[in-house]
Amino acid sequence: GRGMKVVRDAGQAADELESAKREGEAYFDNDSVYLERYLEHPRHVEIQILADHHGNVRHLGERDCSLQRRHQKLIEEGPSPALSDDLREEIGEAARRGVDAAGYTNAGTVEFLVEEDPGRDPDEPLGPETNFYFLEVNTRIQVEHTVTEELTDIDIVNWQLRVAAGEEITFSQESVELEGHAMEFRINAENAAQEFAPATGGVLDTYDPPGGIGVFHRLMLTDGTFLDGKHTTKYLDEQLADSRIEEAQQRWGTETSAEADDEESTTREFTVEVDGRRFEVELEEHGAPALDVGEIDAGGSANRPGRAGPDEGASEGSAAATDGETVTAEMQGTVLETTVEEGDEVEAGDVLCVLEAMKMENDVVAEYGGTIAEITVAEDDSVDMGDVLFVIE
Repeated sequence: GRGMKVVRDAGQAADELESAKREGEAYFDNDSVYLERYLEHPRHVEIQILADHHGNVRHLGERDCSLQRRHQKLIEEGPSPALSDDLREEIGEAARRGVDAAGYTNAGTVEFLVEEDPGRDPDEPLGPETNFYFLEVNTRIQVEHTVTEELTDIDIVNWQLRVAAGEEITFSQESVELEGHAMEFRINAENAAQEFAPATGGVLDTYDPPGGIGVFHRLMLTDGTFLDGKHTTKYLDEQLADSRIEEAQQRWGTETSAEADDEESTTREFTVEVDGRRFEVELEEHGAPALDVGEIDAGGSANRPGRAGPDEGASEGSAAATDGETVTAEMQGTVLETTVEEGDEVEAGDVLCVLEAMKMENDVVAEYGGTIAEITVAEDDSVDMGDVLFVIE
């Protein structure tokens, strides 16, 4: 998702081009830019493949990773609920042909953008006439490969090693079948009250890992800080864990045991917001302790949970003046550019600087008008969440 800029008006082209070039130079040592048509409502569908040194290429079905935030995947689902069998086979075959033509060997993922029909009935999947476009190939095992393993019962890591050792794939394309349904969730430390800004470097009071039949959970951090319930780290991204859910009936059947009937049942209520629509969700879990999350007023900012970072204003050691209104960093990052100087007059909404954080360039804007009294940062400076960047009088 790095360096992707949407240009809806010719007047935006120059600024967006420079921004894209900066990101490319900073992260890939290459500021080359290319243009492509923007798809307003695409689905992100990726095909898992295996290719050996004997000319055999197999595709293992798709994973739908369309639910993203800031171009970063949040949920991986397989099979895709949007694809008809004909379209699924067409995309899978395109991935297989491409890998074969490139002479690639290894496990890998071929990613596509599928053009969605916004007016489509959800019960009517996309047909073979749907346009889809090649995006990229990930030449490695991805975290979400386990979704495909649950559906196909094929050990992808095992086959990657066997292919590297020169072995030939022993199963045919026709034998690959998708059974059941599986999803993987990336669990991130984010501040929902700050438009889900990454919450790195804060204190984690409570973490209740998901559990139950068909649920598999893995923590990402290994230094012990997260496991001890202390601090998340500001030196990594905000992902804390991933959780995979496979269809319970596939593994355990439909009957419950007598032991399960005797377990204490806990019901938890959640409000989930998707694309601006809110849903009330009840989750019943057996054998799980009740979790007291307290009362949170989501309607007003006064009682919203605070940022996971410094408690007040500037971080310790900031030299910013206390007179005037301060503009602080919403997240930990690096200052790419400052667009104002001390003494400049600004209005609410004016861009003060560009902050790179969590693989994205973020404009830091003035929330009120006034005069820039003090600038505490310069280009290439690293800042923590809550650090004072500007003082406006």
